[in-house]
Amino acid sequence: MKNKNILFLTLKVFSATGGIEKVCRVAGKVFYEWSLVNNTKVHVHSMYDQQNDADENQYFASEIFKGFGTAKINFILSTLKAASKYDIIIMSHINLLLVGWLIKKVYPEKKIILFAHGIEIWGQLPFQKKMMLPSCDYIIPVSRFTSKKIQEIHKINAEKCIVLNNCLDPFMPLGKEIKSSPDLRARYGYKPEDKILFTLTRLSSKERYKGYDKVLEALVNVKKSNPFIKYLIAGSYDEKEKTYITELSEKLELKDNLILAGFIPEEELLAHFSFADIYIMPSMKEGFGIVFIEAMYYGVPVIAGNKDGSVDALCDGKLGMLVDPSDIKAIENAINTILKNPVDNKPDRNLLLANFSYEAYKRNFDSILV
Repeated sequence: MKNKNILFLTLKVFSATGGIEKVCRVAGKVFYEWSLVNNTKVHVHSMYDQQNDADENQYFASEIFKGFGTAKINFILSTLKAASKYDIIIMSHINLLLVGWLIKKVYPEKKIILFAHGIEIWGQLPFQKKMMLPSCDYIIPVSRFTSKKIQEIHKINAEKCIVLNNCLDPFMPLGKEIKSSPDLRARYGYKPEDKILFTLTRLSSKERYKGYDKVLEALVNVKKSNPFIKYLIAGSYDEKEKTYITELSEKLELKDNLILAGFIPEEELLAHFSFADIYIMPSMKEGFGIVFIEAMYYGVPVIAGNKDGSVDALCDGKLGMLVDPSDIKAIENAINTILKNPVDNKPDRNLLLANFSYEAYKRNFDSILV
């Protein structure tokens, strides 16, 4: 790695705020810093970002970034031409596999590496992608669960799958002594005595696996002993899913306990974590769950599912509570346990940083790619 030039291929880096884009920004920072230390070359090609999206970013010099603004053919041709100057080609998403496959055909000596995040690679792939996947020299799954899925479904050898957990953004505000925002409480109409459960995720009727509906079912009984319980679900949603959640809350007589906040900007995340008593997302198909480590970074107790990549994010339950995401009673018990004893259920910050800090991520990347 220390003597190799890297070409990093992405779909989006700066023009979106999702988990994969966060991974791309941090990985770009890792590659850029290594290039400075080891006097090697690195470049980032983004298929969908505009060139000026990288201006004045904190992660790496904009000079190493090239945004193609949805010009896919230009992206493919320019990347193929540029690949001759690089030793390692790293793809941030399986939707870039065609480019990596073409590079391998033209330059078989190049090392091709693919990031694997989760649901995008778990299912049966179209024939073309299935045929191209073996061209990757290595696949970097973000969790053991994702690695296992790749090996089982796509028959990829275990030695080609090197797990690299995601990390905290190095530019997250410290927030060690954060206090709940009264302005935010006023926005949502919360009272000082209210206990707030928080979930941050995209709500999609096509991907109903995050577990917020199971949380609502669990709250029916939680509410009996905790009448001031509130549930805030933030994130963009489609209308079908909004209708489903709204109707479910009415059916369960939880309409006054639920708020669908919709999309919240990145700069408001700290304030939302600051007033949450519990971050909860008992998902069944989470690739890793960056939001879990973000919540824990701010000292928020976490409840997650024990059937997917969330297990890695919670260090096998050492950082938070893992529950069977299909077990309503288990979710209910986990909520009650934390509400009764919130201090003892706060995550271990030292353990969190030892596993998921940017410094740990960079060291792990170094050991993988040397």
